[in-house]
Amino acid sequence: MSKSSRKSIVASFGLLSAELESKLATDDQTAAPVPPSGARVGAGVIGAAHRAIDDIRSERDQLRALLESGGGVVRELDTSFIDPSPFPDRLPDDDATDFEAFKRSIETEGQKVPVQVRKHPTSPGRYQIVYGHRRWLAAKQLGVPVRALEVEISDLDLVLAQGIENASRQDLTWIERALFASRMDDAGIKPRHIYAALSIEDAELARMRSVYRTLPADIIEAIGRAPKIGRPRWLDLAKAVAADPNSLASIRTALNRGDQGAETSDQRFQRILNAIKPSAKAEVQPTSISDGSGTRLGALVSSPREVRISAEGPLGTDFLKFIEAELPVLAERFVRQRGH
Repeated sequence: MSKSSRKSIVASFGLLSAELESKLATDDQTAAPVPPSGARVGAGVIGAAHRAIDDIRSERDQLRALLESGGGVVRELDTSFIDPSPFPDRLPDDDATDFEAFKRSIETEGQKVPVQVRKHPTSPGRYQIVYGHRRWLAAKQLGVPVRALEVEISDLDLVLAQGIENASRQDLTWIERALFASRMDDAGIKPRHIYAALSIEDAELARMRSVYRTLPADIIEAIGRAPKIGRPRWLDLAKAVAADPNSLASIRTALNRGDQGAETSDQRFQRILNAIKPSAKAEVQPTSISDGSGTRLGALVSSPREVRISAEGPLGTDFLKFIEAELPVLAERFVRQRGH
């Protein structure tokens, strides 16, 4: 097979691989789900592939034929010579049960679909994962070689391949996607390619940036994937930190103090948010305003920079009108007192 045809196949590698695995796999252990026909795939992803759908199908068939025929393409590699993708997109799970079951299935049934690797761009003799991190990690922990298909692929195409794969996965959390965007940002990947890899618009990337440029990666990773914590609460946490940068020290202290083993990442997130942003229950409660006979007229809530009075009871509205009318007189009294 010529070098140029290999590159042609790899250009749409993530999509081809997902389709191929769905054909070859006989159980969940090997197959990456293919996006349903109604799923939205961003125009940028398709544009980045630079191919019509007929070309993609043709290349999928070529890749499948290549795998089925062997031809020295798929081989066993020592897992110690393989590094993860430079753009990791997963945080550790709170519960390792699913991965342990996945690993046992490979141990008993074997690895049916190869991982995809490329030569490491800076370390001769080593490889980087393009696709199949869980299979590689399972083989590594089992102490067995991993079956791998070596491909030629650039950083940009690797990012797009991962992004297309991730578009079909329902379990990636919002913060994991934001971290993926952060690592692409750090690597100098252009925003239009980040949009394509994640199938997002510029407004969503701006929201992600507001989080990962405020919250350091070590804090996000220490909190974890937090599957029940969506975008609004991550934005809330970032906003609280932006208002008080010194709170980062408090967050790190709280993370070190917590019981990481007994606490889920969702619980850890909420504890951290509560530590720097006290809940409404901790706020000053309203003070009741009553007349001499005990009739409630209103409620007062005050802070160093604000006073609010709300009407209560049948006379509450009239009471507020009275206060409003008296404000000029109170202002004059205040000025006279200040003058003494």
